Amino acid sequence: MRRSTTWLAGLIWLATALALPAATARVIKVLPEFMDAKCQTSLSPSLYERDAYQAQLRLHPLKRSGMKFFVQWKTKDYAWSPVKIRLELRGRAEGNLPKQLVVEKPVQPGGRFSHWTEFAITGGDFATLGQVTAWRATLWEGEQLLSEQKSYLW
Repeated sequence: MRRSTTWLAGLIWLATALALPAATARVIKVLPEFMDAKCQTSLSPSLYERDAYQAQLRLHPLKRSGMKFFVQWKTKDYAWSPVKIRLELRGRAEGNLPKQLVVEKPVQPGGRFSHWTEFAITGGDFATLGQVTAWRATLWEGEQLLSEQKSYLW
């Protein structure tokens, strides 16, 4: 009797574990920022100063050396597969199709609070892509899309 109860409990546990959905997650915010020749996005920690410096870099493209994308995300449940953040960028179209760049980073899911992941696009990638016209940040568990946030022009 005890053995059958143990087997039954094991089967119920296994069925429950296999029926669990993927982790619930979401991309909360994406902050694209230009970088200057020193790879800085701001001259001081002030948010006002950052916004003013970003406006200056938008007006003077020759002062830019790249872009940083700060992605804020959160997962609530346990993930059964590796979790990654994918950033997809589209540049200005030359010819028929726009140039595209895809960057991925693995992340550790879970926790009570949100997390930030930083992507830096510099050097040859930034020069080849040209001016970024659209972006999309997605959160993946294995091959399953959990959440996305995209720019208006995506």
